[in-house]
Amino acid sequence: MSEPKARDLRHHLAMLAIIAVTALAVPAAVATFIGSGLYNIGADAPHTKPVFWLIGQLRDRSIAVRARGLTPPADLTDPGRVAAGAGLYDKLCVSCHLAPQMKKTDLARGLYPKAPPLAYGTDLTPGQEFWVIKHGVKLTAMPAWGRTHDDAQVWDLVAFIRKMPDLDAAGYKAAVNAAPPATPK
Repeated sequence: MSEPKARDLRHHLAMLAIIAVTALAVPAAVATFIGSGLYNIGADAPHTKPVFWLIGQLRDRSIAVRARGLTPPADLTDPGRVAAGAGLYDKLCVSCHLAPQMKKTDLARGLYPKAPPLAYGTDLTPGQEFWVIKHGVKLTAMPAWGRTHDDAQVWDLVAFIRKMPDLDAAGYKAAVNAAPPATPK
């Protein structure tokens, strides 16, 4: 075998060996780390900055991809839809996401990651809000309301959440008091 071909073969074999060792070492290291129990998964111990960043990126990209193409109904701002959403929000969401000018509940204080205070609005599109409400978010205590509520009710919630930043405490209370009964469908 000529010297250049032998050198090429040694180079390729060395690369294959590195790939094989890496393919075995990385899963073994991950399994060892998980098995050690070193990472504190308690909700009263914040994630490290890299883990928090990674989870945030995973969540944001996953929601954006899955919500792509979801089109809100034309009547999203309809007062009847907003009113129905107010009742649902008060029944399902207020204990974690709060209402305008509401003090944090014990439940909201104990959550990690913290539930966003929706009275101030979100940076999500209506489609993304719909997807989150319908499917929930793993490891956040955000339930999948789509298992117990139909799409129309989920859109009602979106309609109200988008309206809520315009409300103060009295406006929130009036909206909830005027809401039809909130029942699963």
